[in-house]
Amino acid sequence: MDPRPDAGREAISATSEISMRLATPEDVDNVVALVRDCISHMRCHDIHQWDDLYPDRLTIEVDARGFAFIATSETGLVGYVALGASQDPEYAEVPWQFTAGPTVVIHRLMVSPAYQGRGLAKALMGLAESHALTSGYRTVRLDAFVGNPAALHLYERLGYREAGAIQLRTGEFRCFERELASAG
Repeated sequence: MDPRPDAGREAISATSEISMRLATPEDVDNVVALVRDCISHMRCHDIHQWDDLYPDRLTIEVDARGFAFIATSETGLVGYVALGASQDPEYAEVPWQFTAGPTVVIHRLMVSPAYQGRGLAKALMGLAESHALTSGYRTVRLDAFVGNPAALHLYERLGYREAGAIQLRTGEFRCFERELASAG
């Protein structure tokens, strides 16, 4: 057995059997199951950003009526990301650098533990950013739990700028932003 955490995993590529599409209300049960899998996996790694209260079924149902995307493989649902214009009230205290034009917020990015480390989170972020840009948004914002080093590293690698930190129910979250299009 290869001791590397990514041993036997292949990167997601254009030829992979992964497809992505807009989520629908019919996807809610599978997304809720993915949430539970991700929470269980995070707890095994001492990451306590999500729990039995959040994200809950109602949150996922609301996502499915707006802009949420799912990734599926032959095994079923393997990834999810939601985005919307609403920002947590705590965002008002963050010294954002990019303030011109409409802003969208990335919420609830998750990848099935069996598919982590293959580039699926990056692909979902790319899809979300592309959708945001074509929908007229100029800036993307998000927050990431300080106890989730993989998420923090992902956003830094994708070119997100750290803008500050906020305190939410389960702890401290770092806020990130990225400009999608320059002015003019």
